[in-house]
Formats: sequence, structure tokens, C-alpha cells
Amino acid sequence: MERYRNTIEFEVYGTYALFSDPVMRVGGEKTSYHIPTYEALKGITESIYWKPTIIWIIDAVRVMNPIQTETKGIRPIAYNGGNELAYYTYLKDVRYQVRAHFEMNLNHPELEQDRNENKHHNIAKRMVKRGGRRDIFLGTRECQAFVEPCVFGEGESYYDTMPGEVGYGFMYHGITYAEEAILDEDKDQMTVRFWRPVMKKGGIIEFTRPEDCTEKRHIRPMEKKVFGKEENNFVGLEEFTDEEVED
Repeated sequence: MERYRNTIEFEVYGTYALFSDPVMRVGGEKTSYHIPTYEALKGITESIYWKPTIIWIIDAVRVMNPIQTETKGIRPIAYNGGNELAYYTYLKDVRYQVRAHFEMNLNHPELEQDRNENKHHNIAKRMVKRGGRRDIFLGTRECQAFVEPCVFGEGESYYDTMPGEVGYGFMYHGITYAEEAILDEDKDQMTVRFWRPVMKKGGIIEFTRPEDCTEKRHIRPMEKKVFGKEENNFVGLEEFTDEEVED
């Protein structure tokens, strides 16, 4: 498994997690996948640090704790008003090691002046040490989580001695939005991706890159966002304090 020069590694943990296909979140019963989705881990990484100048690529996750579930009775707000009873099946007592790296988003030529790999990497590493810039949660807002630095592969995992591998079959990978599309066929589209993950010894799952997911579906046409001072929606590194952007 390749380690890129702008890699970050962190551990994320919490009491509960709920990783699911967005289609299953419309209402009624909800059941978590047994392992985190690429999209959920990308969201966590973006909560640690993100700018539209960069795209986070999740390289791998390592499952540290035994996979176990707990079902709760929940009373969510119904679409027609009032409350309804639904049962949610969460993962319980989860802990993961994550390895990720970023690449420049070439779909935003207006941000070319902000493509400073060294500076973005330094800020990202600082944000990992601080536990992230935004709230961290595992799949859904009610599953609050915490982040701290780690060395991917160090420490004991419950699955260090597992024999063979575990395949999880057809599974939701994530969504490619127009501004992050790499393939021409995915540009100006919202694309949902699927894959077939395998957990190897040590609890390690190596992710397929988004553009390498062959099983996908275009959901609807989508225009990419344009960022910049003129649009008043991005100021680059200027929003950070001098202490945060120091090399």
C-alpha cells in the first residue's frame, strides 16, 4: 500500500456509528454497514481540514475494535408531521485508523494560486492534532466521534489474527460531485459509486479510488461550483491565523 508524501494518518473513535447508503436514509428503519464507507471517511477527513483547492483520497482504513451492533428504538419526525417509531441498528464502540492523502482539484482553475501542497499538508497535520476543525461524526450527526493522530498499522487490532479475508459484497462507495469529477463521462453529473470491499488480515481495507469504481450510476446533471473572492465564498489560506499557516 503506497504512502504518499502528503499523507495524513489518524484514529477516529466513538460510542456509535451508522454507515449506510443515502437511499436508506429517507425514513423508516436504518441499519449500518459493518464497515465504514469511503464517503463517510472522506467526510470525516474533510471535517478535519478541507479547501475546494484539494480533493481528499481515502487510501485505507483499519478496523481496530470487534464489529458489534446495537438496535435502538428511535422516534424521528415523520414527513407528515408528528413522530413515528423506527428501529436503528448502529455499530457499537468503534475505533478506526485511517490513511488519506490529498490531490489538487484541477476542476478549479480559479484557485490555481492556492495550490500549495506543502502548506495544505502542514495545516492538515496541525488540524489532526487539534481533533479537527469541525464536529466529527461517524456516518450520522447523532454519532459523535473524536480524532487523534496515529501511525497507521501500529497498535493491536481485534482482527490481527483473523484467518483469510472477509468479502462484503456489493456496497455503496460514495458520490462524485461535478466539481470533483476526474473522468470526462462524470463531468457535469452527480454520480453514485459502488464497489466490493474486502477486509484483510489486521482489519485493513484498501479503498478503490473513486474514478476506478466501475459500478456507478449518474443520478442527475450538476454544474460545478465556482470559488473565489469575487463569488465571496472562498478566501484561501487567508482565513487561517498566522500561527496555523506557518511552515
